Amino acid sequence: MPLANTDRSYGALARALHWLTALLILLGIGLGLYADRLPEGSGADVARLARVYSLHKTIGIAAFFTALVRILWALTQPKPAPLHPERRAETLAAEVTHWALYGAMLVMPLSGWIHHASVAGFAPILWPFGQGLPLVPRSGAVAGAAQAVHAASALVLYLAIGLHVLGALKHALIDRDATLARMTRGVAGGMAGGVRGARHASPLAPLAALLVWAGVIAAGVAGVPAPAPIAAPMPASMPAPMPAAAPASAAPGSGWAVQEGILGIALLQMGAEVRGSFTGWTAAIAYDETARSGTVEVTIPLRGLTLGSVTPQALGPEFLDAETHPVAVFSADIAEGAGGLAATGTLDLRGVRVPVSLPFTLEIEGDTARMTGSTTLDRRDFGVGARYPDEATVGFAVQVDVALTALRAE
Repeated sequence: MPLANTDRSYGALARALHWLTALLILLGIGLGLYADRLPEGSGADVARLARVYSLHKTIGIAAFFTALVRILWALTQPKPAPLHPERRAETLAAEVTHWALYGAMLVMPLSGWIHHASVAGFAPILWPFGQGLPLVPRSGAVAGAAQAVHAASALVLYLAIGLHVLGALKHALIDRDATLARMTRGVAGGMAGGVRGARHASPLAPLAALLVWAGVIAAGVAGVPAPAPIAAPMPASMPAPMPAAAPASAAPGSGWAVQEGILGIALLQMGAEVRGSFTGWTAAIAYDETARSGTVEVTIPLRGLTLGSVTPQALGPEFLDAETHPVAVFSADIAEGAGGLAATGTLDLRGVRVPVSLPFTLEIEGDTARMTGSTTLDRRDFGVGARYPDEATVGFAVQVDVALTALRAE
């Protein structure tokens, strides 16, 4: 059984790639449609939804690479001659459909991948190569455009698959020719005339499909208003000056006035890291640099959390329960120990008060102070995600990163 095509038949590799691509695409479509109909009410519902979407995304990536290999292989092979070359309109329609289908095989999973890479959290791709994409930023505008292209390309894919299947059935049931058998069993059919390297006979077919895909992508990019920025990942070390995307402010009566800062969190969701940040928090800081001691009280409105696509779930009753407990408060004494400076006190979250120590570094130049610190909390201590008794869906550890710039109060 030859691997390569001839001018009258498809080789074993072309046929294997055809059916493997079809299987992956149909599985991906089925999982996506199933996930769209799943409830999102309880924690168990969200966990199941995340698992289904992870499978959907993973299969989509597999379909993308399989389709890419299939197309590249096809471009190097002879194109088996059409069985009815005299039916020019029908042959052209089949070619346009094929080119539209090739585009859908690439654009639909790639746009979904770009959307995934441009947002933080929810349903990771099940592979060890990371969740991002080179040159794709964490951006609400990028996510919105990619999602629009993904939805529009799905419609093109459904239409192309439908026409492709109808054409195959016509050849099998009405024309009773070898078209379908050429792809299922490698049967030879038609007159000699395939040309190596020329995948399609008419230049109108790829041009028409290219115009379709240009329209789909342009509509997706142009038709989506830019939403609010999605929180970018917190870097491992946060140099000054701090981004203004997550502003903090000084509370009345504090000895130092916070000018800017970041309060970020990081956790694992289905084994993939998710990062986010809080806005609107205030800090009342009293610190004597000579004695290297003081106090701090940080008030954090939980509704200021941005945690990518899982923000609504994070604020819900099973996690932070922001409706019932809208504010978290960290109250601590600042002192120097063997390991350096630390703010040691309690964090009041969800009505539960837990001892917390935050080690940090501090640099003071004149009337300007810059601080960075990090600590790790256990969500179970606060009753967060109590319905998730293991770390398969949500990790126990929550890393908290803090960085701020403050000016000495007058």
